[in-house]
Amino acid sequence: MYVPKYFKATDVNEISEFVQQNSFGTIVTTRKGKPIATHLPLSLSKIEEDYYITGHLAYGNPQWRTFENEEDILVMFQGPHAYISSSWYEHENVPTWNYQAVHMYGSASIMNEEELQQELTRLLQKYEQHRENPVLWDTLSPQVLEKELKGIVGFKIKVKEIQAAYKLSQNRNEKDYHNIIEKLQEEDDLDSKQMAQLMAKKNRET
Repeated sequence: MYVPKYFKATDVNEISEFVQQNSFGTIVTTRKGKPIATHLPLSLSKIEEDYYITGHLAYGNPQWRTFENEEDILVMFQGPHAYISSSWYEHENVPTWNYQAVHMYGSASIMNEEELQQELTRLLQKYEQHRENPVLWDTLSPQVLEKELKGIVGFKIKVKEIQAAYKLSQNRNEKDYHNIIEKLQEEDDLDSKQMAQLMAKKNRET
């Protein structure tokens, strides 16, 4: 991923938090020279000094069969993004687009059944624990669990390289920056409002 110096993010802890908050990612591999991709919820965890991406695919999805021969699997995560009109600047310029994106490269291995159960337990806990009637691993019947486990393949990807771009108008002057936030807040779409909140938060942190 091309990342201009203004927008390069290098804080691994910050990137890890971003991935946890934007965990619906995209896995890209190749099959017979053709790129293939799957969109799915993923988890990122640190074991000793290494980071691992974990998740599962449907057994019928042929992508998991490409893992064995792929040295560099690409996993992509994306946060809020929004169109930035150059009419919001003090001086004449061209429009652009603000966004957050993280690319991770690594090698994959297939989970055994115990690892897959642990992964699914964590996944359900993350997305169900705050609900009134949470659907957790221990609350599902053995019959349902046995049937579902037969239909999926768990995997873990050891992360070898991280590329992160946070394009948040860092290259604009202070007046333009605050004006962009105000204009984004006036937009109707949710992404623009989320981008405004993100830029305001980043400004407070600097």
